[in-house]
Amino acid sequence: MEKINRLDPWLIIAMAGAIIMGLSAIYSATHNSTHGPEDTALFLRQLSSAMIGTMVVGVMYFIDYRRIRENSYFMYGGGIILLLAVLVLGKKVAGNAGWFRFGMFSFQPSELVKMITVITLARFLSDDQTDISNPLHLATAVAIPLLPASLVLLEPDTGTTLTCLSFIVPMIVLAGFDPYKILLFVVPLVLLVSGFFNMTFLLVFAVLSLAAFIFVRKKAELHQFLVVGGGVAGGLMTWKFTSLILKPHQIKRIQIFLDPMSDPRGAGYNALQAKIAIASGGLLGKGYLHGTQTQLRYIPAQWTDFIFCVIAEERGLIGATLLIACYLVLVLRLVWMVGAIRNKFVELVITGYATLLMTHVIINIGMTIGVMPVIGVPLPFVSYGGSSLIANMMMVALAMNFFRNRRNIGY
Repeated sequence: MEKINRLDPWLIIAMAGAIIMGLSAIYSATHNSTHGPEDTALFLRQLSSAMIGTMVVGVMYFIDYRRIRENSYFMYGGGIILLLAVLVLGKKVAGNAGWFRFGMFSFQPSELVKMITVITLARFLSDDQTDISNPLHLATAVAIPLLPASLVLLEPDTGTTLTCLSFIVPMIVLAGFDPYKILLFVVPLVLLVSGFFNMTFLLVFAVLSLAAFIFVRKKAELHQFLVVGGGVAGGLMTWKFTSLILKPHQIKRIQIFLDPMSDPRGAGYNALQAKIAIASGGLLGKGYLHGTQTQLRYIPAQWTDFIFCVIAEERGLIGATLLIACYLVLVLRLVWMVGAIRNKFVELVITGYATLLMTHVIINIGMTIGVMPVIGVPLPFVSYGGSSLIANMMMVALAMNFFRNRRNIGY
């Protein structure tokens, strides 16, 4: 068999490494269950999902890549129907009605729809008739991810909503849209939102925004100061009227992010215990199945959003670094593929997924070490959740499919 038809070892090893570390962490976090047999079955469910994901990888690796592009709009329509259906028929988990339940297994449509949305947006942006500088085409491109993100927000799932929007800017910039125009639109929104935190955040973002304008444009212009000034004015308004705009639990999350000690036994409990677990791991960790915070269940549901704490406590800095290295290999290999496969659709798909993957990792690890608010975003390939695991494996397999066929799809 020709070398070009071989599996990509970098993606395979990095993905397998993250999955294995995730499975071992889930087993450690649940094996000494004090909450009944439900928790002890989580490892077996995740293992089953990994096996199903392996079969999905086989299918995605050998499927005709042209069919994926041709049927992307139909897949997108099906995904929207699933998101509408889950709002009516979905099972609530921690107040989020985002799951379908089938016996002992559950399915979260939003995880699959995120991947489908990346493919669909890539299809639209890569069409010959699409002109991203056309306002109508630009609005359509933004609407493609905005629609599923809005439906996910209704579940409600703020974390997944943010990740659904994370790949818009990189993909439309790669498609040819002027990044300076994006700054003109994004900066006021960022400054508006920063007002929800405090004045320090607002002023820091204002200075950084102005510096970004000058760096991109290579000179200072009056409209840059007007845009930043307008954003600051909006931020001051949100700062003053935060209680009228945000719900109490949303305000609480911001307060806890800024100062977890303001409620150490309540809303700040998870954030504080996560820091303790990570710090106590040291260089080499406390040893597998010997993490104090992990085994005594100081962190609720530590096999999902806070699973990084389990790895950092039991495997130490070395184990945590190894996991981060797996993600770096995945992202860097995907970025390399963008330049190696000269096809607009492929470039856009891989860029979208690499951005999505990186966003999940940054937010999840960021919230466990206290540099980002706790918003409930899973750690790819590692956190418990079959839907997330299979969807991510599917996208890695699709990237390998593109690479295997790069002589046919490149130009």
